[in-house]
Amino acid sequence: EQMMTAVEFDVNEHVATITLNDGENRFNPDFLVAYLNVLDEIETATDATTLVVTSSHEKIFSNGIDLEWLVPVIQQNDIARAKDFFYLLNRMFKRIATYPLVTVACISGHAFAGGAIMCCAFDFRFMRSDRGYFCFPEVDLGIPFLPGMNALLKKALPMYMVEYMTYTAVRLTADQCVDHHIVHKAGPIDTLMQETMAFAMAINKRRPVVAEMKKRLNQDIVHAIDVEDVPYIESGQFNIG
Repeated sequence: EQMMTAVEFDVNEHVATITLNDGENRFNPDFLVAYLNVLDEIETATDATTLVVTSSHEKIFSNGIDLEWLVPVIQQNDIARAKDFFYLLNRMFKRIATYPLVTVACISGHAFAGGAIMCCAFDFRFMRSDRGYFCFPEVDLGIPFLPGMNALLKKALPMYMVEYMTYTAVRLTADQCVDHHIVHKAGPIDTLMQETMAFAMAINKRRPVVAEMKKRLNQDIVHAIDVEDVPYIESGQFNIG
């Protein structure tokens, strides 16, 4: 039987749908490269104008950075490899925040840490209400956010929730996320994709216009990633492991 690739996509009319297939969809170099390649392919090889991203895992959307991969790299003091990883992670965050299609995260389960940060990079978020939390546990892991990550949080969360969620590591349900306008809509898993697709199908905007609007609207994120993250990454201030 054919192996599922880590990241797959299909196109239905003007909507491209990416399915993250790599178990808990943790971020390591192989996964990020596969993800970036699919984003490139959708942009160059299709006419899609709206992007939906979901996960095939029965309970997890994304658990963020693959610490089983990263911690040994840092323990071996392989700073060059760790730096390359963070640059790659930033490329993924920035790519989504500046993507020339309208983007919708269909959060089909838990979104933790880097997985929740990635959700913030999208233009819209839909989330499963019957299972799954949205959570930033970094305060307990000993990982202060990079400036680019903070910029992404402020894009999707009201400031009072940025503070509440980052200092307490509280786990929010989808309904709580809707209450605080972090998520556009919540619903049970059996109708979640249908709801997300209906929303995505109703949006069909011209790419160059979307790209330019997004570039202007999210320029603080791009600046934070391109300029402010560099000193942290260069000096190896990871505090992980």
